[in-house]
Amino acid sequence: MHTIYIRFYEELNDFLPEEKRKKRFDHRYIDRTSVKDLIESLGVPHTEVDLILVNGTSVGFNHLIHDKEDISVYPVFESFDIKDAQHLRAEPLRKPKFIADVHLGKLTRYLRMLGLDVYYRNDITDIEIVKTSIRENRAILTMDRGLLKRNEIYHAYWIRNSDLEKQVVEVVKRFQLQNQIKEFTRCLECNTPLKMISKENVENRLPQKVKENQDEFCICEVCDKIYWQGTHINRMSSLVERIKNDV
Repeated sequence: MHTIYIRFYEELNDFLPEEKRKKRFDHRYIDRTSVKDLIESLGVPHTEVDLILVNGTSVGFNHLIHDKEDISVYPVFESFDIKDAQHLRAEPLRKPKFIADVHLGKLTRYLRMLGLDVYYRNDITDIEIVKTSIRENRAILTMDRGLLKRNEIYHAYWIRNSDLEKQVVEVVKRFQLQNQIKEFTRCLECNTPLKMISKENVENRLPQKVKENQDEFCICEVCDKIYWQGTHINRMSSLVERIKNDV
């Protein structure tokens, strides 16, 4: 039986039982294994990790652990670079795009309302999520810890909160998106950026009351949905301001 000493930092503690959070603890093992397998055996997905120090030296996921090693595990740093260390993934996503799992339909609409690029289908499979994430360089948003442990995934994030508004704030904070919010610029239905269109070009499709009271319109060129500042705009604007203030 061998022993290593390990500590997880910041939000990685969310995956640990209370007695192992924010402290260095002993972990005993029999067979040598990679530090990646060790970390995931303790419940932390590799997609949440960006830096591992073993006895003060940065290592990759394939490092084989040895008896008495001291291991420190740090989360993904999206907002700044770690100099002179061995990164465990590609460069941080400076202009993140996302793909959400089937449980995050409402979160998707809120993020799109902020102008953020989020791919979503309510019938998408885990395999499709992984393939789309890799092909389009999209960070996966999920509430499924198991999905995060797939070896192919590089950019992914486990949503901690259950409250919808708090989920939005969580994502914006996590990926440092404060300066990328451009509310009401993306189609809530299909994620396409909206285009301005003249009233004359859509007038025959508008309800009479809208024709009488509105003059500015946007259109989604993919799903052909027309947007204008209806009675709900004040409620949505208040929501956006609350999110900005919370961030």
